[in-house]
Amino acid sequence: MTDVDTRPVNGHTLTKLHPIPPELVGPPPPPAVAPDTVEAVDRPDNPLADWLTVPDAPVLPAWARSAASIRANVTAFVRLSWWQARYHGIRTPKYLVKTLLLAARGFYRATVGLWPTLSAQDHSAVVKALRAQSRARPEDVELAARLQLAHGIRTRTRRWRFGAAATAVAAATIGIMLADPLVQAGVAAAVVTPLAHLGRGKDTVLLDQGAPPLRVDMSAQQLNDALRAAGLLKSGRGDEEGPRVTCTMGPVRDGRGWAVIFDLPRGGGKTASDVLAKREVIAQELGVDEIQVIMSRVRAAKGGNAGRVSMWVADDDPYLGEPTPSPLAKAETFSIWDPIPFGQDARGNRIEVPVMWQSMFFGGLPRRGKTFTQRLMTAAGLLDAYVRHYVADGKGGADWMPMRAVAHRLVMGAEDGAIDALKAMLAELLVEMERRFAILRELPTNICPEGKLTPELVRLKNLPVIFVTIDELQEYFTAMEKDDREQVINDLCRIARRGPAAGFVSNFASQRPDAESVPTKLREIITLRYSTQVVDKASSDMVLGKGKAAQGADASVLSEDHVGTGVLVTGPASYITVRADYLDGTGFAKLCATGRTLRQAAGQLTGDAVGDVTAAADAAGLTLAPILSDVLEVMRHSPRMFTTDLIAGLVNLDEDVYGDFNGERLAAELEGAGVKRTSKQVKISGTTLAGYQRRDIEAAVPAEILLDPNTK
Repeated sequence: MTDVDTRPVNGHTLTKLHPIPPELVGPPPPPAVAPDTVEAVDRPDNPLADWLTVPDAPVLPAWARSAASIRANVTAFVRLSWWQARYHGIRTPKYLVKTLLLAARGFYRATVGLWPTLSAQDHSAVVKALRAQSRARPEDVELAARLQLAHGIRTRTRRWRFGAAATAVAAATIGIMLADPLVQAGVAAAVVTPLAHLGRGKDTVLLDQGAPPLRVDMSAQQLNDALRAAGLLKSGRGDEEGPRVTCTMGPVRDGRGWAVIFDLPRGGGKTASDVLAKREVIAQELGVDEIQVIMSRVRAAKGGNAGRVSMWVADDDPYLGEPTPSPLAKAETFSIWDPIPFGQDARGNRIEVPVMWQSMFFGGLPRRGKTFTQRLMTAAGLLDAYVRHYVADGKGGADWMPMRAVAHRLVMGAEDGAIDALKAMLAELLVEMERRFAILRELPTNICPEGKLTPELVRLKNLPVIFVTIDELQEYFTAMEKDDREQVINDLCRIARRGPAAGFVSNFASQRPDAESVPTKLREIITLRYSTQVVDKASSDMVLGKGKAAQGADASVLSEDHVGTGVLVTGPASYITVRADYLDGTGFAKLCATGRTLRQAAGQLTGDAVGDVTAAADAAGLTLAPILSDVLEVMRHSPRMFTTDLIAGLVNLDEDVYGDFNGERLAAELEGAGVKRTSKQVKISGTTLAGYQRRDIEAAVPAEILLDPNTK
């Protein structure tokens, strides 16, 4: 049972629920039957015992068992209703403006939908066909007469349709103008409402969320009690309370939560790092989930010390809700020298990440948004024409396929051919890195003052920034022989360690990076790290760095609901939990197409992207049979391939489409797409089996694509 109490706190009026005294609840209901009757009913030889058992539950709900309880709950309901009425009433002009905007969008959509009918497009196809035939045979009088007749029918149809629409609109307008104001308002509402409904979007919300502003209360006393329960403050003797923290700010309301900055008392032997390590216990003592507690040290640069902590406690989970679309999705260009828009923190502050002179590592469990987040960094480089992309995807799925339109080198999968292509790509990168260092060493200090690449040198010496993106690293390492694995690891370490000065940006990702999948010597030289949900603190430290979980940077506290949310470590003692911006596969593919156009205009389209027939077809607006596009993607690194291996690659690419394919169906689909096999058997490494030649697949590509000067 609860009662309602209203009191001012820090300038806010809080509505609290407190227990109702037992005397107001009333006595408990009398037993339904006498004890001896119950005993007789409960006899084991009574066949009706189960059916006659009276439920041990009250007849009325708790709030309706006494007059005092009913009055208290009704009063609380009236106060809440009055608060909601004032909240939405003051926002009525805003709601009207939003409704009118939605109605305008709905009117546009309705006009677009009705235009084909008004313009008699159902007759246009006949007119266009007859016109084309008449131009081809101008001497055919009968054909000309049929064209004239069809054209006349379409003209008359357009006239009466537009006339009927104009008459209806004019009549409605005159009728509304002559009607009473009350009728005009009703007609306006009847017109605007369906138009606004038609103009709504998938995520359109007309009314603001009118939730009461306070969900979590916090005071200095509660904070001290929580820290004492966590063992961070000593307990007093006897009636003494013991040492307390000194609050340099707050607790005060800050957005959708409480903020406080406090200093631990001296003499207790506890530091700010000890507080961060007790985050879960402190959250429990405050009565919230640990994901709602955001804590960090206040460093000396901001007036802090080793015992000063900044804490923000959210009213609810700050990382749930609809994701924020990435600003890159609507951008036309972007400079990779600027910080990349990455996401938002718990308070809704925009987080941007500078990537020049940095290397990045992304980790976490599958299907938690790791690849989508990694692609945000690469997507920024797509909008800069002077960024050259080297991409390898160990999984070989559809996530990175759109990069074929832009990537200088693109390696898909972890088969033998793909591993050879990866090693060749790394060797090429190392040669390019040494070439650049040789160029930078010879430049005068007034042009290259720090021996590093600059925005001016990018264009002056044609040295575009190189973005090295490798996803699912563990797939490559587990598929390699020991010697190849060591060589690749050493190459990656050299690129990540020395490459930034030459304009190399490393962007690596893996699942749980243990010593077998991604060795420590590679992980430890990465400067920026981001982890989505992992299973435990040890796994979190494997991604973010040893000891980070003890400092508070712990990705294991995230749940399966936090898709796209992770912990970002930007330095030895700097970290933040970020809800990354959302960029779906369609948006990423559009950015790849935009990136190809920008590079063609700047003369920076190079490498594999130039000779990719699928990307050339997409850029030319031509339709290429999906089976041709997918088979060419699977055979990217192989001039010939056995049928079984080809089907396995297609299944990995899109299991929903190719999961039921066999050799006969694959042959039928390719034959329908125009593929003519010069031989049904191929020889690979001394073994001859049924398979396909890549040149036979490419021969089915439209000639206008192969003859395009941008396709080699």
